[in-house]
Amino acid sequence: MTDPTPEKPGSTPDPNDKPESPWRMPIVWLVIALPAAVVIASIGLIFIAGGDGNDVVRDDVQRTAQIQTADLGADAVASEQKLSAIVRTDAEGGFIEVLPVSGTFDHNAPLRLTLAHPSDSARDTVLLLAPGELGWRVDAELDDSHDWKVELGPEDSHWRLRGRLPKGQQATNLRPSLQAQ
Repeated sequence: MTDPTPEKPGSTPDPNDKPESPWRMPIVWLVIALPAAVVIASIGLIFIAGGDGNDVVRDDVQRTAQIQTADLGADAVASEQKLSAIVRTDAEGGFIEVLPVSGTFDHNAPLRLTLAHPSDSARDTVLLLAPGELGWRVDAELDDSHDWKVELGPEDSHWRLRGRLPKGQQATNLRPSLQAQ
């Protein structure tokens, strides 16, 4: 910028004029802000990556060349039969119950309920539910301090329903992974 009063040649500078502060220059802030933003974003991504969102895939997967394939036949059968159910936990009663919602279930056969921990397969639980009046039931306690991946099917694995039981929730809806066409 130009000063409205130009200095005359041979004049002495004013001793009250202070040099401009480097903090008032935008380039200084740019040099500081960009690396700081990268460091903060990196720390945030580390926390996100280490969170509970790392689900383990339980399906048997086959690898052909660089393509992974999984058998979805049980999901297709459940979709064709339009099966859906509700899994309900009762901490006070100490039981887990499955109630059919739609489709035709064999009410005389037991069902296998798999509760998979999202990241630690050692904490997975497989329960065999006995048929009852309204659905299927088993006496069991469920740790509700984290999410559960829920899978329901008969003992022969002819069909399967899946869902997720969020942390602290008492029930969830189970549906086929594939939609009917």
